[in-house]
Amino acid sequence: MADHPRLPSWIRTTLPEASAASKIRNGTYARGLATVCKEARCPNRARCSKNGTATFLILGDRCTRNCSFCAVKHGAPLPVSADEPKRVAGSVQLLGLKHAVITSVTRDDLPDGGASVFADTVRAIRVSSPGTTIEILVPDFQGSGAALQAIMDSGPDVINHNLETVPRLYPVVRQKASYQRSLQLLERVKQRDPDIITKSGIMVGLGETQEELIELFRDLARSGCAILTVGQYLQPTASHHPVQRFLDPAEFEALRDLASDEGIGKVMSGPLVRSSYNAGNILGELRGSRMKG
Repeated sequence: MADHPRLPSWIRTTLPEASAASKIRNGTYARGLATVCKEARCPNRARCSKNGTATFLILGDRCTRNCSFCAVKHGAPLPVSADEPKRVAGSVQLLGLKHAVITSVTRDDLPDGGASVFADTVRAIRVSSPGTTIEILVPDFQGSGAALQAIMDSGPDVINHNLETVPRLYPVVRQKASYQRSLQLLERVKQRDPDIITKSGIMVGLGETQEELIELFRDLARSGCAILTVGQYLQPTASHHPVQRFLDPAEFEALRDLASDEGIGKVMSGPLVRSSYNAGNILGELRGSRMKG
């Protein structure tokens, strides 16, 4: 295997402060909960720990898919924990989160893909933390409209589903996924309930072209997607998909402008931007701009 390419100077990560890390650890891992921050090796763990935020990973920590970009473990999935929604809600309350982000591994082994657990988690948070806004980052549920509706009926503020990359790279990067199926999920949300904010995220540096990215931005804008995150792909291990190119900060600014020009309301673009990056503040800014408009 080739060595990892050297990280450019503008990509810098730090370890979280001990006190901040301890707060998150006691509020999540000590309660038997996982976070995508840890499992996916997010480079923003220090920043999020300092801000007292974390993205909860439900339905276990093993994915039934094996995408070539992702650091989350894959293999035989763990049994679903009946009390997980209650434990997540308790953690949200303990940490005093104003904005909670919930995601999961993909569970193609479950009849509803885990949609009922997402819905129960949203409802449990609503009971214990009624002032908390809730964002869920969901898998594609293999295109099940019933699974998506079950989640929508629970009343999240934001439904996030990542396209991850351009259609041409799906067979290499997301072998069991479908670009059109993912796009259709976002479209269905807006068709069924225009009040729910939709969001998506992509990685760059996988081998995509600017023309392909512009077409992706157009697809998302047509779907009604209101928030987009754009970040640099970082290869987790030597066995994962290799980084093709590191984009510099100026290129991320240009991508932000291109996506905004296509009609996406709020775009966060930068080397270390991830799906949950500054999520609560982004939602507040978007709602504030809509009220002014």
